[in-house]
This record gives sequence, C-alpha cells and structure tokens, in this order.
Amino acid sequence: MTTSSSSNPTRGRWWIVVAAVLVQLALGAVYAWSVFNKPLQAEFGWSKTQAVLPFEVAIGTIFIGSLVGGRIQDRYGPRPVAFGGVVLYSAGIMLASLVSSPGQLWLLVLTYGAMGGIGLGAAYITPIAMLAKWFPDRRGLITGIAVAGFGFGAVITAPVAKALLGNTADKTSVFLPLGIAYLVAGLIGATFFRNPPEGYAVPGFVPASTGRAVAGTRVYTLPEALHTRQWYQLTAILALNVTCGIGFISQAADSAEDIAGVAATTAATMVGILGLFNGGGRIFWAWLSDRVGRMQAFLGMLGLQAICFAILPFAAAFALFAILAAFIYLAYGGGFGTMPATSADYFGTPNAGAIYGAMIVAWSIGGVVGPLLTAALYEANNQSYTLPFLVLAGIALVAMALPLITKMPSPAGVAAESAEPAR
Repeated sequence: MTTSSSSNPTRGRWWIVVAAVLVQLALGAVYAWSVFNKPLQAEFGWSKTQAVLPFEVAIGTIFIGSLVGGRIQDRYGPRPVAFGGVVLYSAGIMLASLVSSPGQLWLLVLTYGAMGGIGLGAAYITPIAMLAKWFPDRRGLITGIAVAGFGFGAVITAPVAKALLGNTADKTSVFLPLGIAYLVAGLIGATFFRNPPEGYAVPGFVPASTGRAVAGTRVYTLPEALHTRQWYQLTAILALNVTCGIGFISQAADSAEDIAGVAATTAATMVGILGLFNGGGRIFWAWLSDRVGRMQAFLGMLGLQAICFAILPFAAAFALFAILAAFIYLAYGGGFGTMPATSADYFGTPNAGAIYGAMIVAWSIGGVVGPLLTAALYEANNQSYTLPFLVLAGIALVAMALPLITKMPSPAGVAAESAEPAR
C-alpha cells in the first residue's frame, strides 16, 4: 500500500479482529457437546461411548479442514476458505437434526462429526493466519484473542442448548436452530476477512532482533517447514498440552463429583465457569509469550499442569479442586493461544495457513488420545481418578523437555518475509 492511499495502513484492522472473534464463537460451540450426552443417551439408549462419538470424530477430523483450508487460504486469501468452512460446519450441524432413531448414530457421526469437524478446521485456521499478518507488532496477543473466541463459544452455547433441549422431546431437533445461528454469525464475520495489502507495514514498528520473543527472518513453505525438526517439536508440544488438558476436560464434571463429592448440578456449574478460563488462558498466555518468550510460556503451561494434576486426585475440598481445575483449563487454552504466534515466528506468515493448518493435527491427536487414555486408566484403576491424573501429571512433566530443546530454525537460504502471496 502506498502512503497516498491511506495515511494509516492499520486503519480498520481491529474490526477484522471483531469479525474473527464472531466466527470463532460460532465454531467454539463444538465444546458444548457434553450438554447433549445424557439427553441423547436417554432418547436413543446409546452408551456413553456412543454418545460422545460424534464429538470425538469432529475433533479428530479438524486437521483435515485446517490442512486443506490453510493451503487454499495462502493462495486465494482467507475469505473464500472461511465462507466454505462455515457453510460446511453449519450444514453438518443442521443435517444432524435429521437423526431420529437409535440406528442412525452413523448419520450423526457423518454430519455433526465429519462434516462439522472438517468445516470447523477450515474456518478455524483462517482468522489465525490472517491476523498474524495484520498484527506483526502484537502477534501473540492478537492470535490469543482470536482463538479466545473459540474458547468462549461453549460458554454461550451450553446454556442456550440446554434450554432448547428442555423444551423438546426430539433432542436432535435442536441442532437445526443452532446450525442456523452458527451459519448467520459465521457468514457475517467471514464477510470482513481479508489479508493486508501488498507492502503493508505497521507505522513505527520494527521487529525485535533481541529479547525473548524474536521472530525469524526466513519464510518457509509447508514442505520446507516439514523438513525441519522444529515443526515436529512444536506439533509435539501442542499435542501433549492438548492431551493433558482435554483428558481432564472430558472428565471434569464426573471427577468433581467423585473427588470433591459435589452434586451433579454443582459440577455442571463449575464446568460452565471453567470455560471462561479456557478462553481467558488463550489471551493471557499469548500476551505473556510476547514478553517472556514463546518457549518460556510453554514451560509455564506444562509445569502448571504437572503440579495441578499431581495434587488434583487428593483435592477433597471443592474450592481447591475448582482452583486446580481452573489452572488446567487456563494452561490448556494457552496452548492454542500461543502456538499460532510461535509458528509464525518460526516459519513466517506468508504460508502460515498451510504450516499451522498442518500443525493442527496435534489437536486431533491429543483430542482423541487424552479422553481415551483418561477413561481407560479410570476403568483400570477401579473407577478412581488417582491413576489417570497422576499419569497426566507425568506426561506434562516429561513434555517440559521439549520447550527446552526447541530453538529457532536457521534463517539461511530464503528471502525475508516481504513478498505476500496472492490474495
């Protein structure tokens, strides 16, 4: 952009942040799935494992959408990918309302799970990669804000879905109005998506060459990034952080009842409040990483989880249990808030959609392994949470080695991050 076209090239970029948060709020509704578990079990006679299967498939297929959508975005810009992802995600949820018998679990898995998950992944990656380009001066904070919307989505959706479920005997019918709402919100937000113009720069901003949070000067393509050990190290850090966090999230209400002895209604209220820490952690840790460094932030997240999981099985006092749970949610959200900026620092922003989109496979891996591991250990330990939570503490502790050995890739060989791809 030339100076004649605008005196301030950053004008309007905060409105794009608002649009991104709106899209992420709609997508984050997927984390409200626990509200549907018992109603679906009661209506169709499904087991707990069957009832949670659509959610597991949705999380497991996110990386497909993020990988494909990220590569398309880097070539054609964020808006068409966001539109396509929102439509696929919303259509999957609306079509889930067609499920009407116990034998149609496959249809719920196909619509809500596969269609919803792939669409979610495509729409999720677009604002993250886009905002990293608009805010090189606040890269950690701004991507944290973007994904915080995802964390808060369930906080808004859960009570709405619960109210709808209470007013109908046909539980799957609530997916239709919810899907329509997600479609409207997502399309409105995606309308404002766009990459910065060619030559975009923030007035007065000079990338840091020293200090904790220093961005690299080399631009990587996805194949080049996949040939570095750092891509796998970052993916492993995210996968292990997700494994620990979502392993607890999948059992938060039940473990509160078992360990702290609270009633189901109290445990459900706690889970709703904890969603605020999931969203807030995405902003807090991302902001902190701008100041103390990306790897230092990940050390803090993993170390905090190791401590909390080690104490959690013995937290009979509900206040202590809730505080430890809040810290776990905070650290879990922090991984999603901090990793997009970390990826952009290490590999550049022009191909951020494809590179971080591929990295989202960590979410799918951790999102499946964490709940399955926790449930299996719970059953193996005479339906006690002591062993699963101590194992999660050990995973977090061992994972702390990764941030200590993960260094910035070599800058040699590729031009600096100046030429943006077509939009």
